[in-house]
Amino acid sequence: MKYRKLGKSGLKVSEISLGSWMTYGGYVEIEKSIRSIEQAYDQGVNFFDTANVYERGEAEKVMGEVLKAYPRESYVLATKVFGQMGEGPNDRGLSRKHVIEQCHASLKRLQVDYVDLYYCHRFDPETPLEETLRALDDLVTQGKVLYVGVSEWTASQMIEALAIADKYLLDRIVVNQPVYNMFNRYIEKEVIPTGIEKGISQVVFSPLAQGMLTGKYRRGQSIPVDSRAASKNWGEDRFKESQLIKVEKLESIAEELGIKVSQLALAWILRQDNVASALVGASRPEQVIENCAASDVKLSVDILDAVENILKE
Repeated sequence: MKYRKLGKSGLKVSEISLGSWMTYGGYVEIEKSIRSIEQAYDQGVNFFDTANVYERGEAEKVMGEVLKAYPRESYVLATKVFGQMGEGPNDRGLSRKHVIEQCHASLKRLQVDYVDLYYCHRFDPETPLEETLRALDDLVTQGKVLYVGVSEWTASQMIEALAIADKYLLDRIVVNQPVYNMFNRYIEKEVIPTGIEKGISQVVFSPLAQGMLTGKYRRGQSIPVDSRAASKNWGEDRFKESQLIKVEKLESIAEELGIKVSQLALAWILRQDNVASALVGASRPEQVIENCAASDVKLSVDILDAVENILKE
């Protein structure tokens, strides 16, 4: 496993990180989730991601219970705040009240004294940015949060947040968590350039396009009964034939390299220096091993050109 710095901070995270959104909706059995976390740690993954809204805190509980077996300094733990956690008017968003209360609740569920990284799960247009940033800065000052991040914020929103932080000497965001994969490249236009300029890394989710880039879904074939797509009743129309054709062509490139198409997709993401880590899920421990191996895959210019030609078709 290789490691990269998170933004301009001194924190180093594994190029492949493990998320817990897979437990959301009960797709993955708890026992398999536990074994996947253990396998990831054994593979050198030091970056684990969860959120308060994943099963209303249950994902945090599972993550915390497993990770407490390891030295706290050996892993980087991230969670998030924003989503609906109750029925009251202040049970969502990025108000000072919600941010502080949810941080305390997450720490309790995770069984830790601090989280390494605390994300604003989405942008909150109803709360002044200064209010949110001051609340986060207080948590950093108190030692309950070490680094601050955001998820799915636009380039302009991040720039505004940095300007406010610099004006009032508040803790700066060091990471953004956007969706990014071969079929969803919107961050390449503004988000990544902004990240490079301002020192904000990307930790990308859905790097395998909800399983599309694993090769498990095929043209003219039924959705595998043990897949995420089947469990969530996505339906055959969720998968575009044009994308399935591209996956078949990408598989040919992967075969020539002696790797899986999923490893090709992850290595393609890691070609971006601004990407600190690719956040994967896993329905079984074997997938963790396969995904982690992508950290050792380096793609030549010729291969990257061949991939680009396929994606542009």
